[in-house]
Amino acid sequence: MSREPRGPNEKLGTILALAGISNAGLARRVNDLGSQRGLTLRYDKTSVARWVTKGMVPQGSAPHLIAAAISSKLGRPVPLHEIGLADTDPAPEVGLAFPRKVAHAVESATELYRLDSSPGKGIWQSLAGSFAVSAYATPVSRWLIRPADATVTRETERPREGGWGRVGHSDVSKLQEAAEEARRWDSKYGGGDWRSSMVPECLRTDAAPLLLGSYSDEVGRSLFRATAELTRLAGWMAFDTGQQEAAQRYYIQALRLAKAAADVPLGGYVLASMSLQATYRGFAEEGVDLAQAALERNRSLATARTMSFFHLVEARALAKANDAAGCGSALSAAEGWLERSRPGDGDPSWLSFYAYDRLAADAAECYSDLKLPGQVRRFTERALKEPTEEFVRSHGLRLVVAAVAELESGNLDAAVAVGARAVEVAGRISSARTTDYVRDLLHRLAPYGNEPLVKELQEQARPLLAAPA
Repeated sequence: MSREPRGPNEKLGTILALAGISNAGLARRVNDLGSQRGLTLRYDKTSVARWVTKGMVPQGSAPHLIAAAISSKLGRPVPLHEIGLADTDPAPEVGLAFPRKVAHAVESATELYRLDSSPGKGIWQSLAGSFAVSAYATPVSRWLIRPADATVTRETERPREGGWGRVGHSDVSKLQEAAEEARRWDSKYGGGDWRSSMVPECLRTDAAPLLLGSYSDEVGRSLFRATAELTRLAGWMAFDTGQQEAAQRYYIQALRLAKAAADVPLGGYVLASMSLQATYRGFAEEGVDLAQAALERNRSLATARTMSFFHLVEARALAKANDAAGCGSALSAAEGWLERSRPGDGDPSWLSFYAYDRLAADAAECYSDLKLPGQVRRFTERALKEPTEEFVRSHGLRLVVAAVAELESGNLDAAVAVGARAVEVAGRISSARTTDYVRDLLHRLAPYGNEPLVKELQEQARPLLAAPA
């Protein structure tokens, strides 16, 4: 259904011509994007013609889906005003800004938090602006130029309605505890687990009022640090559940908050998360840039373990870019830095997951991308040596990588056996990313579909693949 006509929408017609998208093509893209969000849309070329020639405005999230479809084709964010649909709510620009002033940064972050409190609604569905790696350009540039604000002291005459007055260390400690708890649940159950989904709610109801209160520079730095960690976690969980648009917005705000915290390693960690997302979405070269930006700014600042992790993320991107030599150098650097790390180095709490088994697991993925199954098997054996209940999702991902390596080595029976273990683990968590890995494995096994063991695995995986995202 569409609203009343208001005259030709010349802006939409112009940008469709610029993007080289036909009316039928746009309709198909919008329907597909809607399907990904659980919506059943039946637009066709006639619908698009009405939008363009008569200025009819589709209702619901359709305007945002139109912007998403065009954004994907152009490779950059397309705001609604550029396609003549600026009078729809909410604005797709929310969460994409990286303000220079701290006060404006608070406004930008809290505006994002207010839009949503749980997956399946709010920004997760209504803000359908497509992921565009170019949206990271300005935030990264501004962070590289000046990764720390001079002061974050905030004094307000009276508490904002529903907010705090004077913020103290005890208030910040509650956010830090929430971040630690969320990290544990996310690793064990996946980004879609209901406990993990409480992070956006915590940002909206707990962190936002604190950011709008009064605080000294010392307390403010701690507040921004804790909120940045929670915001990055919200982005990571969105990424894990396939909500790439939401993840991008949370990452940008997390980087801005890390700047206010004057925490350069944390900012590097956000960049590493951006890098992994960009690489996963097929932008390997940009993934390399993001990882290397984290490395450059953290030289002589971050701990050895932190630098090791940043090099590992760099290796992941280089492998996707098919740069075997560069990937090998990055992996060697990651291993070297990790060997130099010591228990008393003061590693940040958000890096507690990182040890040699994670390095081995990611090295295996690197060699999988470089199509070197022998190396994959070598590193996967180490990565799977000591599986724990603490990192269930990681264990599932590693099993899929191991199954692919067995398949590429010509060991079909072993591939199916390991794949069955992976499907069992994937069924215990809520992670679209893990499901995607399983789906890729089954696609690789498709040529052997007549084999009884493969058929059995396909049946085992059916409920997992049929489950709603």
